[in-house]
This record gives sequence, C-alpha cells and structure tokens, in this order.
Amino acid sequence: MRCTTPMRFTAHGVGGAADLPIPVEYAVAGGCAALAISFSVLALAWRTPRYASDQGSAAPNALTRIVDSHWFLGTLRALGFAFFLFVTSAAVLGGDSLLNPVFGVFFAWLWVGIVPASLLFGPFYRAVSPARTLSWLLARVTGADPERGIRTYPARLGLWPAALGLFGFVWFELVYPFSNELGPVRLWFALYLGAMLIGSAVFGSDFLAKADPFEVLSTLVGRLSPWYRDDAGQLRMRAPLANLSTTPPQPGLVAVCSVLLGSTAFDSFQGSTPWTRFLLDSTASENLLNLLGLLGLILLVALLFVTASVLTGVNHPTDRWRLPTAYAHSLVPIIVGYFAAHYLSFLVEYGQTTMLHLNDPYVNGSNLFGLAGRTEWMILSSHPTALSVIKVLGVVGGHVFGVIAAHDRALELLPRRHQLTGQLSMLVVMVAFTVGGLFLLFGA
Repeated sequence: MRCTTPMRFTAHGVGGAADLPIPVEYAVAGGCAALAISFSVLALAWRTPRYASDQGSAAPNALTRIVDSHWFLGTLRALGFAFFLFVTSAAVLGGDSLLNPVFGVFFAWLWVGIVPASLLFGPFYRAVSPARTLSWLLARVTGADPERGIRTYPARLGLWPAALGLFGFVWFELVYPFSNELGPVRLWFALYLGAMLIGSAVFGSDFLAKADPFEVLSTLVGRLSPWYRDDAGQLRMRAPLANLSTTPPQPGLVAVCSVLLGSTAFDSFQGSTPWTRFLLDSTASENLLNLLGLLGLILLVALLFVTASVLTGVNHPTDRWRLPTAYAHSLVPIIVGYFAAHYLSFLVEYGQTTMLHLNDPYVNGSNLFGLAGRTEWMILSSHPTALSVIKVLGVVGGHVFGVIAAHDRALELLPRRHQLTGQLSMLVVMVAFTVGGLFLLFGA
C-alpha cells in the first residue's frame, strides 16, 4: 500500500529489523538452515508420495447437513450481498475521505482478510461473492441457466484472466497514484463487476471460477484448509498439504502465483532505501518506474520458479514444460507466509479502524453499531519484537511447507534416479526466495 495513505503505515511500520531479538543476518541464516534441514529429513524419511492417496475422513454428519442445506447457502449469499449493498451505499453517499469505510473494506478486509478466511473455511469468497449473486439474479430475470453460458469457457485460457485481474488490483494498490481517492476505487470495482457479469453471461459460472481474481485467490488459499469435497460431493477433512496437492494443474496457475508473490515482494521493496533513492535520482516518471519494478519482480519470480522446475530430471524433453504447473501448488504456502509477514498488523489493526468507520459509513456522525468513542487495540504495534518474530516465522514456515509440498510432488512425478537430485534446483530457488523475502521485509 502506498505511503501516501494511512493504510501503508500499519502494513510494515512496526516489527522491523531493530526489533528482532537477533541480527537480520542470523535470521536469514536460520531460515536457510531450516530449509536445508527440512529437505535432508524429507530425503531420508519420505521416500514415497503420501498426499495423492490421502482421502482423509468424513466430516461430522451434523456439520455436513448444515453446510449442505439450502438455507445455509442462501443465508451466506444473502449476508454477503447485503454487506456489498451496505458498502456500496457508503461508496456512493459517503464522503471522499479516508474516513470512508470503502478503503478499509477494499484493501484490508477483502484483499488481506480473504486469506485467513479461506484458510479456515475453504473457498470462502465463492459463497459470499457479489459477482456470483448478481450473475444468479440476472440469470433468474432473463430465464437463463446461471451455470451455463452461451459458449464453453476455453480450456486454454485457464486462470490467465484471473492473473490479469490480480495484476490489475496490485497495480491499482501499489502503483496508481490516486488509489486513496474514492472515485478510482468505485471505478475499479465497477469495472471488475462489469467484466464478471459479462463473462458469466457468455461462459457461465465456470468463468467466475477461472477469471474472478478474488475467487481464484480464495480457492487457491482454500486448498490449504482441512475441508474438501470428494468425487461424490461429500464434505470431508484431511491434512491441508494433502488438500493442496489436489490443486488442478492448469494454464495460468504459475502466473497467478507469481503475481501474488512478486507483488508482495515489491510492496516491501517499494519502501526500501535503494528504491527510494533510485526514484529520487531518476528523471523518468515515478509511476512508470514503479510499474516496471512491479512487473520486474513478478517476472523474476516466474523465471526463477519455471527454471527450477524444468531443471528437474525427466525422461522426455516435452515433459519438462509441464513441470512448472505441476509444482505451482508448492508456492501457495509461501504466498500465505508472505501475506502473514507483510499484512498481519495491517489486517488486525486497520481492520479494527475499518469497523469503526463502518459504524459511521456516511461520515455524518451516525452510530450504527454503538461503537462511537471506541479506539483500536494496537496489540501488534505495541509488541514489535513479537511481530518481527511472527514475520520471520511466516516467511520461513511458508517455505518449509512449500519444500514439503514440492518434495511429495517430485516423488510422484520424477524417475526414481532423479527424485532427490532433481529437487536440488527447486531447493536453491526456495532458499533464494527465503533470503530475498527476509531482506526485503526487514530492509524496508
């Protein structure tokens, strides 16, 4: 988030390098050692793939009956749409100031809050998506089937539209100079809804599952939840990494992960001293340089990951180019770890500010929820050392779980003679991501 808004201050403003109980270099060395040790243990103790055959266990019958009931699904959709209308009214009738709750809902509750919600409940956004509700309402009015459009969604597109949508969001958040004004936020969300409604009318609900940036993010992170549906549609539970291994390899998956990971890295790099000095010394447009910097880090993440994937040992050359998509699910724990490290304090503390703003959505002195006079509980800002440790654990833990996911997939895909040596290139890239992530996080 740009430093021109108060939102940016709580994203990375506390829990910096000075608050670490050990020097940053020791934290980086410890993170690299944790990855190396994890890989060594996996190499010795994990010789056969485990996740592909893990079916977990059936969810409690009472929970299944509730979750599968029409009233429960209808209630979730109704509540999600009611909240959307409430926030829309604030966007239309509220003042153009940062006291308007739209900014907090858009940048904190939606963008960041969707990650923990999906970790806990699975593809959470799908159940409350205003785009899906509006698509369903329009289909009811026109007599069409909301699940089917007039054309079949092209399989070759895969998740590429979602990758473009996610890039559009991070560009708006990190590069666009007027993202702290109400008009551009309204326009961005209107364009998003318009694209989703037109796409779903043409291609049906499959378009929303593949092209909605927020639904794709929620579904991807939701693969790390303990909940899943079997082939018969029954609700079951299993280990989150076993769930993650079922992520379908499809076009655009690497692009989605690269946008999420690269943009989070750029969010830190944008506030670093070298980048600030570069902007001050350059005569080029700051917005253009920020755009190129954002694109550069996204492409760097994609290049490193694809290179590491194709360097693993396989028999046929064409098989190598299928490996990046097959391994892409291993980036999801890293993305979650980066989100926790970068945005935890922002979500917890500015999320409370957003609730206080929702108490007076039109900035006219109303007190809808009786929260007038309340203040935020700055629990993380007041404990910067604890926050710094959480940041390190988020980055390192995400990479450790990424190594585990990649190792299990390697045992499943690679010839036996290459199952360990073939993973070395991926391990090197994971170490590079860890080093870069920690230095960016604490160097900013």
